[in-house]
Amino acid sequence: MTLRNASVFSQLLSVVNRIKFSELVKQTNAEKGAKGFSCWDQFVAMMFCQLAQAKSLREIGSGLRSCEGKLKHLGLSQAPGRSTLAYANAHRPWTLFEGVFHQVLAQAQAYAPRKKLRFNHKLYSMDSTVIELCATMFDWAKFRTTKGAVKLHLMLDHDGCLPHYGLITEGNVADVSVAQHLDMPKGSIAVIDRGYIDYHMFERWSAQGVGFVTRLKHGANCFVTARHEVPANSNILSDETIEFHVFHAGRQIKGSYRRVKVWLKDKQEEMVLLTNLHDLGATTIAAIYKQRWQIELFFKAIKQNLKIKTFVGTSANAVRIQIWTALIAIVLMKLLQFRSRLKWALSNLVALLRWNLFSYRDLWAWIDDPYSHPPNQENSAQLSLFLDSIAAP
Repeated sequence: MTLRNASVFSQLLSVVNRIKFSELVKQTNAEKGAKGFSCWDQFVAMMFCQLAQAKSLREIGSGLRSCEGKLKHLGLSQAPGRSTLAYANAHRPWTLFEGVFHQVLAQAQAYAPRKKLRFNHKLYSMDSTVIELCATMFDWAKFRTTKGAVKLHLMLDHDGCLPHYGLITEGNVADVSVAQHLDMPKGSIAVIDRGYIDYHMFERWSAQGVGFVTRLKHGANCFVTARHEVPANSNILSDETIEFHVFHAGRQIKGSYRRVKVWLKDKQEEMVLLTNLHDLGATTIAAIYKQRWQIELFFKAIKQNLKIKTFVGTSANAVRIQIWTALIAIVLMKLLQFRSRLKWALSNLVALLRWNLFSYRDLWAWIDDPYSHPPNQENSAQLSLFLDSIAAP
């Protein structure tokens, strides 16, 4: 698609493979009974919701309708009506959008830079964020007696800080119950907080060759079997091999672990880490846990820059569709960051893109030089017609 007939929004959506999208539609049977409003139309509308920061179904329809002359290259025949889009979000399977997310993720991973820490293990962090909802309007989202919420559980790949895995649950689902059902790749390392501590899961991970780094719970019933020398002039206070007593918290705990105590100078306090990694240095263990902050920054970025805190539909299906399209949008933003020569801040990229969604500019040139003036295509076209007319016999 050339610059003359494609807006920035259209070029961004072209990252999504339409053939694979159609295959997903067939696999999920998403267009069963559809009359004129396709799944692609719905996808474009919800991506517009994310990137244009539309606050309601009415704003989505009105915003697209105001650009009626520029919708054809998006694959839309017309802007969707409010009731049409509401019905589609409530009834079409959210799994379609999850599938699109994984398609876009695979393309972004091809451009993702390597993690900052220099070791061969794949590094992931796991955490969840609570998205609060009105208990009366979202009565299906169980959380507390007077509050509703959903939880977005994520596994973040530190190569490019991309979401590797996502799951949306009701707010009362425990983090560790999600992690227990995950199959971590052999040789990978998971960095997690204390909400994921499950010693039986740690035993399984150790047997599968999966490493982890977390914070040790206060009062853990363990004993030291070996002490190791700590690096000079570092913030490592101690490095020990430990075992837990035969029974702890009603469970039998097997195997040896490692306890690393780290001094946090900025907080003036001690942090105690637990890991099954015996072949990495203590300073590397501390650096791995510090990387867990990246998933907190990811949650902050997606909440501040995309539509994930307020929703245009109240059904569980509509909420999931909106969250998955937010994840698709942020992966697309990450792809633009990876392919640009500029060091974009995500907030600046999202803002400038929002203001240029329907500009006729080369997207891939724009991300390298967003402040240059594009050629006046209308005048260029008129000049071309004039030259053709005077050249004609």
